[in-house]
Amino acid sequence: MPLLPIPNVERYYLNASLILTGTACKGGTGPPVGAVDIGVSKSAFYFRIAVPGVKKDPGRFGCEIERDGRVSIRGVTSTGVKTVSKYSRVFELKFQQQCPPGPFTLYFSLPGPVDPSLFSPYFRSDGIFEAVVAKY
Repeated sequence: MPLLPIPNVERYYLNASLILTGTACKGGTGPPVGAVDIGVSKSAFYFRIAVPGVKKDPGRFGCEIERDGRVSIRGVTSTGVKTVSKYSRVFELKFQQQCPPGPFTLYFSLPGPVDPSLFSPYFRSDGIFEAVVAKY
């Protein structure tokens, strides 16, 4: 699955299975923002996507689904900072695999057309966003 940092996403929707923008495309190895799984049933599609360090704040996180199956997820991640303050101590990170902090947008396409009005999203507490959307 190609992970492509592409500024003009409309042009690449049909050729890439996942498009990353912002700080999400700067991640290295390890558990990145944007690892996506897609499932299919007779009447719906299911997807789940890793969004570590992202909060469910309505002003800072959103998901849009278009009738043709295109999905865009935007948010702000807090992972990837250079220092962490915990237990009255400041830790300077020497080894990092998370993407840098900041805004990101993820684009991917479901295998077919959908009915965006029949969309059931769920933001899990473990940093996974999942949803079911009915086929059209």
